Amino acid sequence: MCRELKREPSWVAAIRLAFLRGRVDVESVVEEANLVPGKERTVRDVLETMAQRGVLEETDADGAYVPGPVLLESDRYDLNFERASDGGAHRWRSTG
Repeated sequence: MCRELKREPSWVAAIRLAFLRGRVDVESVVEEANLVPGKERTVRDVLETMAQRGVLEETDADGAYVPGPVLLESDRYDLNFERASDGGAHRWRSTG
């Protein structure tokens, strides 16, 4: 299995948590993505990559992140993320 496919659950979980909770950390991503113990290093790497790409912004030294400019700009259409489902992003609906 390619490296990126192994990381995809972490990316999806981090984006979902950033929108729904406004805060992301390694522990919450591991829980949200239902990852097996021992994947913390991979999740930490994914969060750092997301921060480098502007998807997330690191808030402090404890490894917490908040939505970055890329995610904030993607919400410019006032999407209602309260309706986000476990079924995927395609089920999110606009409030407008």
